[in-house]
Amino acid sequence: MRVLVATAVPAERDAVARAFPGPVERLDRPGVGLVRTDGVCDLVAAGVGPARAAASTAAALTAAALDGSPYRLVVCAGIGGGFQPEAPVGSLVVSRAITAADLGAETGDGFVPVTELGFGRVTHLPPRSLVREAVRATGARPGTVLTVSTVTGTAARAAGLRDRHPDALAEGMEGFGVAEAAVAQHVPVLEIRSVSNAVGPRDRAAWRVGEALATLTEAFEKLAPVLRAW
Repeated sequence: MRVLVATAVPAERDAVARAFPGPVERLDRPGVGLVRTDGVCDLVAAGVGPARAAASTAAALTAAALDGSPYRLVVCAGIGGGFQPEAPVGSLVVSRAITAADLGAETGDGFVPVTELGFGRVTHLPPRSLVREAVRATGARPGTVLTVSTVTGTAARAAGLRDRHPDALAEGMEGFGVAEAAVAQHVPVLEIRSVSNAVGPRDRAAWRVGEALATLTEAFEKLAPVLRAW
C-alpha cells in the first residue's frame, strides 16, 4: 500500500524523489508514467492545470486499483505562490482545505462559486489528523490552498482572492484536480506547496524556484515517516 505524489512538472517530481535515497524505477501505466522510489511513494508529473492533473491522477489510481495494489493516500505537491505576509517566499504550506478559486461565474455582483449555482463542489478537506501530523513533522503553515486555472498576476486579483478566501495561504494550479480524482476513488488527499513567489504582480526576478524545490525535498524528508504510518 503506497502513496501517490502528484506534481505538475518533472522538476517538482524529481525534487520529491531526492527525499528518498536509493534507486528509482520507471513504471509505464496506461495513460501515465510513474517513478517508484524505494521509499513509500510513487511519483507522477501529472501536468499543468487542474484538468490534466486530474486525468493523470485518475489514470494512476485506476491502474493501481486494477493491479490489486490501490494507493492509500494522494499528495499533490509542488511549488506555488504565497499570500503575503502570512506565507512568505521560502515557507511551506499544508492544506487544511483545497479550493477551486475560479470555478463558477462572474456576475454583475461579483464572482459566484459553482456550488451557489447548484452544481458540484469547490472544496475538499484533507483528514484533520493527517494535516496535524504533516504540520508537526515539517513546520509548515496550515491553511487553504487555492487552485486556479490562471495564475494571479495583479494586486487587484490577489486582493479579490483574499477577500473571498480569507484563510488562503497559497495558490497552485493542480490541487483541486488531483483532489477530484482522489475523492472519486475514495482516497484521501493532501496538498503541500513550497512558496517560490508572492501571489500578485508578476516579478520573475523575485522568484526563488531553486530554493523552493530544495524546501520541497526537505519537507518530504521530514514527512516520510508520516506517510509510512498513514
